[in-house]
Amino acid sequence: MADARGFDKRRGATDEGPMRAPLLIDAELRPHRSLGPTGFLVLMGCVSVVCFAAGAVFLIAGAWPVLGFFGLDVVLIWLAFRLNYRSGRLVERVRLSPSRLDVERIAPSGRVRRWSFQPYWLTVSLDAPGEHHSRLTLSGRGQQVAIGRFLTPEERRGFHSVLTDALARLGGASHPGRPSTARMS
Repeated sequence: MADARGFDKRRGATDEGPMRAPLLIDAELRPHRSLGPTGFLVLMGCVSVVCFAAGAVFLIAGAWPVLGFFGLDVVLIWLAFRLNYRSGRLVERVRLSPSRLDVERIAPSGRVRRWSFQPYWLTVSLDAPGEHHSRLTLSGRGQQVAIGRFLTPEERRGFHSVLTDALARLGGASHPGRPSTARMS
């Protein structure tokens, strides 16, 4: 499957459809979190020690209410990291077989949303390539979904390239009237 920074594709997996067609792309996209659990514990330990030491200085000086604010700092930093890690549990799965492209988004809350596209009519667009706010969008037959919003611009461009190449191989000579599968604006 994928690493935390982007995507990976495995060949030879099977689609869950009735014909069990081979998957051309089986990618799992996840947000990257640079600070692991051990680093988080070390960081929180250091923040706690510094805040306790500074709070003790104020306590000795007679400004005891300041100690509470240093404690509040520790709690708020911990809470901010916990919320950040929670949002990092988002998963997007993209599976392309000769018969369809499926996108499954699993939110940190566990809510699952699914989209399915027929590859023949699928348009993959990447607006503002290289920009942080660029969007990788899949659209076809009245559906549209943006994927990989959390990826870096380079990862988004790379996934766009992998996806459009796979769609082009699917179209080949058997679909001479196939509309363009890639559009960069």
